[in-house]
Amino acid sequence: DFSKIEAGKLDILKTDYYLSKLLTDVVRGIQIKADSKKLKFHVSIEETLPSVLRGDEIRIRQILNNLLSNAVKYTHEGTVTFTVKANEMQEEFALCISVEDTGIGIKPEDLEKLFDGFQRLEEQKNRNIEGTGLGLNITKQLVELMGGTIEVKSEHGKGSCFTVTIPQQIMDETAIGKIESAYQRDVSKTEEEKFKLYA
Repeated sequence: DFSKIEAGKLDILKTDYYLSKLLTDVVRGIQIKADSKKLKFHVSIEETLPSVLRGDEIRIRQILNNLLSNAVKYTHEGTVTFTVKANEMQEEFALCISVEDTGIGIKPEDLEKLFDGFQRLEEQKNRNIEGTGLGLNITKQLVELMGGTIEVKSEHGKGSCFTVTIPQQIMDETAIGKIESAYQRDVSKTEEEKFKLYA
């Protein structure tokens, strides 16, 4: 991905997708990681969000997985909070996603280096944590390729909060409602669509 971005060859491929399925898949994967570290994992998803959006579902998954995995990775005790809502600041619809943790935080002088390629902050202190240090650089570039923004607020020793805003096109305005029931509904719809394709 990094090489493709550097060469300007990474394309954003837009498709229609069920928002509840994307979010539930991501949440289930991160819940396992949080449980293994005995962290609390709070999820707050606005029930009025549209059920079907158009955008690059694979890249959005990648962004969410990276931010949430980092939050779990760098939090040794406490809570990771995942919030998804509509961004009401713009005329066009945008997903507003925030990932907040009670982890190690980032020093003020390191914040400006945070999105640099191959950057591992506090190398000595975090030497037991796996990773190339490329995740946030790729995440930032993917967000920007989709016309979005990424911001970070952090206090060293207390935690960090990453906020990502990504414009998406609404394909079905029906509200997703409670995420668990929406997931069941949308999975069965997806199976029906597959059946129609093969019938």
